Amino acid sequence: MSKDSDPKQEFVNPIDSDKITESPGLIPYPHHVGSPAFAPTEKGVIKSRSMKAMEEQSNMQLQQIQEQIALLAKQAEKLKNRVEVSKAVYLADMNFDPIVGSEYHLYAREEDAFVLSMISPDEWGRKPAFKHFVASVRLLADRTWEVTRDQL
Repeated sequence: MSKDSDPKQEFVNPIDSDKITESPGLIPYPHHVGSPAFAPTEKGVIKSRSMKAMEEQSNMQLQQIQEQIALLAKQAEKLKNRVEVSKAVYLADMNFDPIVGSEYHLYAREEDAFVLSMISPDEWGRKPAFKHFVASVRLLADRTWEVTRDQL
């Protein structure tokens, strides 16, 4: 009997033991010819691309938020101005009940005395009844007044 046919003799693999594995599906590289080919990437390149994409997206979102803040600030300023105009109109003398959506005209009678009129500065003719025209205003549905025309 030859030594090759002895079943008790152990098989010795000619490949170095640190180059083989018992579970080839867990190794991080292809282990046979049919495995999908891939090239290892550098971690720095991946991180750099990811950081660039993240910064670009974040900057875009920050810019949108800044534009929204600017719009809100502009709207708040308009509302503040409407409130100030509304206070002045409500402190003025008015001898009628204003209608929402209609335009009226604010005149200065004296330094601190104002009057709201239905007659525009163009309709007075040669001699206006009041000292000077201040603004034309329109009553909005929320009962605030919007300036439609300033002094001439």
